[in-house]
Amino acid sequence: MIKTTLGEICGQRGGLIQTGPFGSQLHQSDYSDSGVPVVMPKDIYDGRVIVDGIARIPETMASQLSRHKLPVNSILMPRRGEIAKRALIQEDQAGFLCGTGCIQIVVPEKVLHHRYLYYFLAQRHVIEWLERNAIGTTMLNLNTKIIGGITIPLIPVHEQIRIADILSTYDDLIENNRRRIQLLEQSARLLYKEWFVHLRFPGHEHVKIKDGVPEGWTMVATPEIMQINPTERIQKKTEVWYVPMSSLSSADMTIDRSIIERRLEHTAVKFKNGDVLFARITPCLENGKTGFVNFLNENEYACGSTEFIVLRGRKVSPYFTYCLARTYDFRENAIKSMIGSSGRQRVQTSCFNDFFLPLPAEVMLNQFDESVSPCFSQIQILCRQNESLSRSRDLLLPRLMNGEIEV
Repeated sequence: MIKTTLGEICGQRGGLIQTGPFGSQLHQSDYSDSGVPVVMPKDIYDGRVIVDGIARIPETMASQLSRHKLPVNSILMPRRGEIAKRALIQEDQAGFLCGTGCIQIVVPEKVLHHRYLYYFLAQRHVIEWLERNAIGTTMLNLNTKIIGGITIPLIPVHEQIRIADILSTYDDLIENNRRRIQLLEQSARLLYKEWFVHLRFPGHEHVKIKDGVPEGWTMVATPEIMQINPTERIQKKTEVWYVPMSSLSSADMTIDRSIIERRLEHTAVKFKNGDVLFARITPCLENGKTGFVNFLNENEYACGSTEFIVLRGRKVSPYFTYCLARTYDFRENAIKSMIGSSGRQRVQTSCFNDFFLPLPAEVMLNQFDESVSPCFSQIQILCRQNESLSRSRDLLLPRLMNGEIEV
């Protein structure tokens, strides 16, 4: 087995390790609502590029930065912060731009298969090597030289492809479940929007609307129907789960359990199953980070990032609470209340006192819960399946890479 470095491999024809454009080439004022997507570290999640909330620049600007366009099968890594993340660029993402905070890797396929490298970079010993060699202490930084220094034992390409095929089987199942999760969530959120935003609830044709509120409904402020940051007590030195902001998805309600950890020291932000974690800091809130807690045992509590606002239904169910937190008006009300220095603005919890919504009778709330609870239950099952698939893949990964299992 030949050992070489990623830099030596990518130095061959067709290979590339390159940072995104300098800040002087791409300014905040260049971004627009449409155009070519620019991938930032925040857009890399669970091995993929998430396009929801992704920044864009006009086609004319992108053409001037064409050398930073991402080809299909290229691998993207953050230059700073969460340096263990990586994403494989899919066919429909070819032509996206590598952002200032990222590094792209293009491999010569005759020597190193892109999917093999994608999985190789996920190994714990590779991540630890990057962390040891990264620059900085408060925030780790990578550059092309550091990434190029990663040592790779080269095996025949057909064996690389076989290993990648085995591992991809798990990822394909995970991705299929992920799509089902998003469809189930979309179904619940659309029903909420139809009934409680557009007011096209069952029997609406026979109900009079007065001052924008259906007859029999009442206008309430948010704190009347849900608790904002409920107070919980956990006995000191009790080991609990800690949920960081990075574990929340910007695309759906799921919480990535692979990056939560057990802690004896607790934050003031505590929650239980059925609670909603609502990001209070920019840009996490604008990017859509909102999680639904469904992974704890009965009567179990966890703690999390102090940049979460915990929402807990008081007169409404967890399902209603989550769907409300995902509505445009609810989020905009929170965003408009943000104060603080640029880049570190935070939501003021007092803003929820000023957010009013029409609340129907209990019978209709129960009808909604009965309609959407199967979606939430199925999502919980699919999340657990994905956790099991991820564990199996991660246990198999090093054994395949070091030759313990023949391919």
